[in-house]
Amino acid sequence: MVNFTIITEFLLINFASIWELQVVYAVFFILIYLSTLMGNFLTITAIVTDQHLHAPMYFFLSNLSFLDICYISVTLPKFIVNSMKGIQSISLLGCMAQIFFILFFGGTEFAFLMTMSYDRFVAICHPLHYGVIMTPARCLWAAVGSWLTGFVYSALHTGNMFRLPFSGSNVIHQFFCDIPQVLQLASLDVYNTEYLLLAVSSCLLLMCFAFLIISYAHIFSSVLKIPSVEGRYKALSTCSPHLIVLLLFLLSVIISVLGPTSDKSSVQNLLIAMAYTIVPPFMNPIIYSLRNQKIKVVLIRMIKMALFPKKNVSSPKKVRG
Repeated sequence: MVNFTIITEFLLINFASIWELQVVYAVFFILIYLSTLMGNFLTITAIVTDQHLHAPMYFFLSNLSFLDICYISVTLPKFIVNSMKGIQSISLLGCMAQIFFILFFGGTEFAFLMTMSYDRFVAICHPLHYGVIMTPARCLWAAVGSWLTGFVYSALHTGNMFRLPFSGSNVIHQFFCDIPQVLQLASLDVYNTEYLLLAVSSCLLLMCFAFLIISYAHIFSSVLKIPSVEGRYKALSTCSPHLIVLLLFLLSVIISVLGPTSDKSSVQNLLIAMAYTIVPPFMNPIIYSLRNQKIKVVLIRMIKMALFPKKNVSSPKKVRG
């Protein structure tokens, strides 16, 4: 019989051999993390507090901002703590949790982006029926369906990847439990089943991509039929931020799937991982705040109120003679 050791923890890779350089990495990612939290939190606050933003598109956007906060919080805080303390280990349960929540929040975000595409399609192509189609109840059910979709998708992949014990090497050449890296350590049965699930997921992704192309073809066709230049600009300004965010998300998915999986630590590994774990949640609030005029106005007003609060000057009481 061949002796083997069942893995109970994994070793993550630090992308610098010098501790001082690891601290520099940690400080850099702390700034990115805090900026991401602040940007998405401000977006949620603006949508919740301003009645003019109580519309289906902004309801979905608030969910998207919350997902971005959760998504980046799965990997980055652990990496920052490990870099500051010089720790490389992560438990098997912690690794399982990271993969589950990465897939959960990522799958849910894609479902919300699809829902937002349909919302923009109805708003621009069928504006007279928008209030009838996108009712509050249907928006709520669409949100619940998106969260359930992400949960089921994540549970299938995570359950398959961790249904058998790991043995052999426990070194993951990434700063978090990256799915391709973990799959290289899994058994052949798990590896084959996972790629079958990924193949099915890719087919579903292609169907969604075809739906997006058809939807935006109708959207741009409707926009070009608007007679006034101002009307065309207003219609494009409502859907262009979502289109940019959607393309950014799809690009990050393509990079994560088609990017090379190296068996050693490298800057290329770090950059590829950043492309789909850090860049989308960091860029989404910037894109929406810069491209959406309503959100920009509310955010500017909120910042002005925070920096220059109005002082309540009480009027002097009249003294009766």
